[in-house]
Amino acid sequence: MTPVFINFNGEILPADTKLVSINNRAFKYGDGLFESMRMMKGQLKFPELHAERLQKGMKALKIDGYSAMDAWFLKEKVADLARRNKAKHGRLRLTVYRDAGGLYTPTQNKMGWCLELQPVDEPRYFLNDKGLIMDIYSELPKPTNYLSNIKTCNSLIYVMAGLYKTQNKLDDVFLLNQAGNLCEASSSNIFISYKKHLYTPALSEGCVEGVMRHVLIDLAKNNNIPVTEAQISPDILYEADEVFLTNAGRGIQSVIGFGVRRYFNELSKILVEELNKL
Repeated sequence: MTPVFINFNGEILPADTKLVSINNRAFKYGDGLFESMRMMKGQLKFPELHAERLQKGMKALKIDGYSAMDAWFLKEKVADLARRNKAKHGRLRLTVYRDAGGLYTPTQNKMGWCLELQPVDEPRYFLNDKGLIMDIYSELPKPTNYLSNIKTCNSLIYVMAGLYKTQNKLDDVFLLNQAGNLCEASSSNIFISYKKHLYTPALSEGCVEGVMRHVLIDLAKNNNIPVTEAQISPDILYEADEVFLTNAGRGIQSVIGFGVRRYFNELSKILVEELNKL
């Protein structure tokens, strides 16, 4: 289904409206951040976690108005846009940018935003039927600093990783950080099951602070599955029992292969069932 309407700074407009000026800082400098979210049965999933992450990112980027971007704001704007698009289920992207002039140095820190909704016919999270085949993308390591955990509008690392994925006929790729440790996938966080213990790269390793990552860590603990946020060598991929990816849009996606290594998907099946109970 094609989205019909978007919300641009509080104004409902046709989705194909030409909006961005040549001076838009998100266009010129990647000066902004975004939030990927999921709506099911007319309800925004995990609004409090999305609002918390969004406000944290806006504070870090010194964009004014972050206090207005609370869970109530997200739920209201999503519900309104869903009604206008006649959608009950969908994937959403809220882009927040610094609405200012200037060159690298902005003239002010005013906030601008745009909410998009892509309707989908999925009332719950589904585990992928065909496991993902993955490899390591090592051409462009991800730096580790306080911007690394934020979903900024500067996404060239993921663009280049996506090109590598396509050129090598892969389903996804593992990204490494500047120290050569596992960081994340091209649009997801990584979870690895090894000897009945679940591991995921720590935020200090440079991965995005995913909302679904947060949810899955809590879900694992609540189901007596030991989980550790750690510094993880890519060598574990040759020994792991199970590997899966998480993001807010798709939930959990199981990985079946890395090189000649093949994985099970027992834990991911259990967790996706628990996820759909939330």
